[in-house]
Amino acid sequence: MPSFEYELNMDPELPDDIKKVAIEQGECEETRIQTIEEFRNYILEHDKCQPHRTDDEFLIRYLRARFWNIPQSYKLLCNYYKFREQNKNFFEKVRPLDLTYIASKDIVHVTPYRDQCGRRIMIYRFGVWKPSEVTTDDIFRATVCLMEMGILEPITQVVGGIGIFDLQGFSLSHLLHLSPSVATKMIAVMVTSMPTRVASIHIVNQNFVFKPFMDAKMREHLFIHGSDMTSLHKHIRPDCLPKRYGGELEDFSCTAWIESIKENQHIQKELEKQGYVI
Repeated sequence: MPSFEYELNMDPELPDDIKKVAIEQGECEETRIQTIEEFRNYILEHDKCQPHRTDDEFLIRYLRARFWNIPQSYKLLCNYYKFREQNKNFFEKVRPLDLTYIASKDIVHVTPYRDQCGRRIMIYRFGVWKPSEVTTDDIFRATVCLMEMGILEPITQVVGGIGIFDLQGFSLSHLLHLSPSVATKMIAVMVTSMPTRVASIHIVNQNFVFKPFMDAKMREHLFIHGSDMTSLHKHIRPDCLPKRYGGELEDFSCTAWIESIKENQHIQKELEKQGYVI
C-alpha cells in the first residue's frame, strides 16, 4: 500500500524502477548533459519563444515530457510560453497559498500518494463546485499551480500524472460555466502546454460527459467509467485509491499539498522563478 507523502519529492536521483522507465523513454546518463546543451543551442537558434530560464533543471522538464526529442521539446516550450502570454492571470501575481481555499472545498487536489506506476493523481470533484463561490479562473489557477509544483518532481517528469473527473452531483448549472473556450484551456493545460504528461483521464459518476469538447489526442487517453469502480480499477489499483472510488485508502488532507510550501524554501524559490508570489 502506498505511503502518504504530503511533500514534493525533489530528489534528483530517480528510484531504480523509475530510472528504468526513463531509459526506455530515451534518457541516457552518459549523454544527458550533451543533449540538454544541444536543446539550449536549439532554442538560441530559433526565435519562436524566449524562455526566462535555460538552466539544466528547467530544460530537462521539457525533454523528459517529450521523450528527449529536441524539436518536440521545443514545440512544447513554445506552447508553454504562448499559453502563459495568453493567460497571464493564471500566472502573474498569483499567490499559491491563497488558493488553499479551493482545496479546502474539495474541488481540486492532488493525492499524497501515487498509483502503481508512480504517477501522481489529480482529482476534480466538479459536482461539489459552487460557481458563485469559486470562479473557473480560480480553478485554472489552482490547476496550473499544482501542475507547476508537480513538475518540480523528477519522478513526475518521467512518469507523468493521472486525472480523475468526478461528476457526481454535476448539473446543467455547472455546465453553463464550462464553455468550449474553457474546455480548450483545459486541454491546453492537460495535454499541449505544460511540461508534463497526463497519462490518462478518468471520468466517474457522470450523467453526461464533455467528450465533444475534447480533441482527438485527449480522447485517446480518456476513459469513462460511470459508477463502475471495477472499471476504474483496471487502470488504477484499489490500493492506490480512496474509498470513495472503491479503493482501500482513507480520505486525506486536501490542503496539505499546498500548505507544504510554507515549510520548504527550495520549493518557494522554484515557484518564484516561475512568477508566483510567496
